[in-house]
Amino acid sequence: MAICLTSPAHAFEIFGVTFFESPDSAVEVIDPLNYDATLTVEPAPDDDGTLQDSLSTASSLVGEEDEPVSGSLGLLSKAKTDRKRLVAALFENARYDGLVDIFIEGRDITTLQPDAEFSARPVPVTIRVRPGPKYTLGRIAVTSGGIPVDPAEYGLAPGGAAGSAEVLEAEARMFSKLRQDGRPFVAVTDRDIIADAANNRLEYEARLDPGPRVPFGDIWVEGAEDVDPGFIAYMTGIKAGEVFSPQELADARDRLLKLGVFSSVTVKEAKAQAADGSLPVQVEVGERKFGYYGVGATYSNTEGAGANGYVGYRNLFGRAESIRFDASVSRIGATAVSGEARETDGFDYSSSLVFKKPGVLGPNSVYIGSLEIKREQPLAYDRTSYAATSGVEYEIDKQQTVNVSLRGEYEEITDYLGTRDYFIASVPITYTYDGRDNELNPTEGFYFQALAEPSYGFNTSTPFVKTRLDGRAYLSLTESDRLILASRLGYGTVFGADLLDIPNDRRFYAGGGGSVRGYEFQSIGPYFPGNVPAGSGFNPEFTDTPTGGLSLFDGSVEARIGITENIQVVPFLDFGTVSDDLVPDFSNFKLGAGIGARYLTSFGPIRIDVGIPLDPGPRDAGYQIYAGIGQAF
Repeated sequence: MAICLTSPAHAFEIFGVTFFESPDSAVEVIDPLNYDATLTVEPAPDDDGTLQDSLSTASSLVGEEDEPVSGSLGLLSKAKTDRKRLVAALFENARYDGLVDIFIEGRDITTLQPDAEFSARPVPVTIRVRPGPKYTLGRIAVTSGGIPVDPAEYGLAPGGAAGSAEVLEAEARMFSKLRQDGRPFVAVTDRDIIADAANNRLEYEARLDPGPRVPFGDIWVEGAEDVDPGFIAYMTGIKAGEVFSPQELADARDRLLKLGVFSSVTVKEAKAQAADGSLPVQVEVGERKFGYYGVGATYSNTEGAGANGYVGYRNLFGRAESIRFDASVSRIGATAVSGEARETDGFDYSSSLVFKKPGVLGPNSVYIGSLEIKREQPLAYDRTSYAATSGVEYEIDKQQTVNVSLRGEYEEITDYLGTRDYFIASVPITYTYDGRDNELNPTEGFYFQALAEPSYGFNTSTPFVKTRLDGRAYLSLTESDRLILASRLGYGTVFGADLLDIPNDRRFYAGGGGSVRGYEFQSIGPYFPGNVPAGSGFNPEFTDTPTGGLSLFDGSVEARIGITENIQVVPFLDFGTVSDDLVPDFSNFKLGAGIGARYLTSFGPIRIDVGIPLDPGPRDAGYQIYAGIGQAF
């Protein structure tokens, strides 16, 4: 991928570093004037220590002290605006009797004329704040046209917090509650807020007109050029006759954005009802470019280097159908880099063609069909496979999805016992709950996934079922997200057949970047014999290689420590065990420890990890290096 610059060249920024920036690229200030601001806040007996910080943050004179203003008029204008900001900050802190005085060269700004001149350099600016007493709520009276609304549920109760922002936020939540009841025309018809200076109380009285409950009506679509407007209306999921709901409008917007064919989406109710009493819905979309492509690269000191690329199109037949072709090559230089890995023949490669059609079982569903070809040479086996899948993914809600598909696969696998062919049909069923706040860099939340995959080998007459549970949890210990604890646990079992009757790739393995870091990929678990007698018929290339197992238990814990706003240091401890029994051998854990670094970008963290096996096996190197985009889990 190339980057082209056309004249005239402009500065650009990568990873926080600006390139090709001219010295005069900043906005020029006419008649620059520097000043020196001092903020003094008189002590208040009921101050909890936060008032000074709150006022300093609100003051642009203080916060922008290092930036010159444009002449004396610019300073006077900034000071008058700052006074309003500070008064608003006092109101937010429930101090309605507070006073703010600002002096420039000792003169009160309220007495200065616009053409006033200041001789000192820098110009001294003094801000004096007398906070006054802190108010609490007094009498509260809210009427809402006979619809029950209890202001106390929203924090409006005598003796409660009386900050202006808190009062208005509570009012907004009462307003929103009535809208959620199907009333789109809620209005605040009257509001009286009285500061009772004698008692330091804030009285609040409001009259809300809830309006009638209104059903949704027709859907009108604007901005669609290549995407079918009727399909857009269908994918909103909004049905005429159902009671108005602002949440339905928000969900419709999210649903349309997930189609991937729009750069912008607006879904809102009309300003007035139609003649039949229903409320039309207006949808405005901006279509994006439908074609796309991308490239990437990976590296591990034991698995070698790799490259991948993809190309796709998002709107094949006018209803957001998409097709995407992916191709990758890996294990470049794997044998040369690590003398511990077994000898391999050439590169690994894979390619897939995936077709998606949204809306097949309602707006929350998408059909997914794929064709795949893969050749891989991990530690435990060599495998070439050809597979086709057909299935549906259904979104239960924003956190929960279910995926059910039918998969047919032919594969040829070589290991210690020789080469065998398999023709397998399976029905993978996956349930996912994703409550993370961010997919690539989560700081809070929980993720859980459950897989059940009943399978049947036609040429081996072998039925078996693979199951797996995975859970991840994230906890931020600071408001700035500078210290995040992350953990992961996985458990799996394959039952219904003996180990050697199950294809190698369907067995469980542990070790590697997505499992126990520090260990060779697949190196944890039972092994084939280490000595092969001459003429025994066994493949000597696979001596001291894993057999895989019928059960797995693994996990990780790590601390993501923010050194700067963009850089994290991540110590971690991974563990895992694989057994050829149906229940993992919990007494035979392998531990891996290490440290990583993250550079946080807008598209996700750039990750580098160094892992060390604390109990290395015969195929493990002394350490492993992993690099990629996104957190380890």
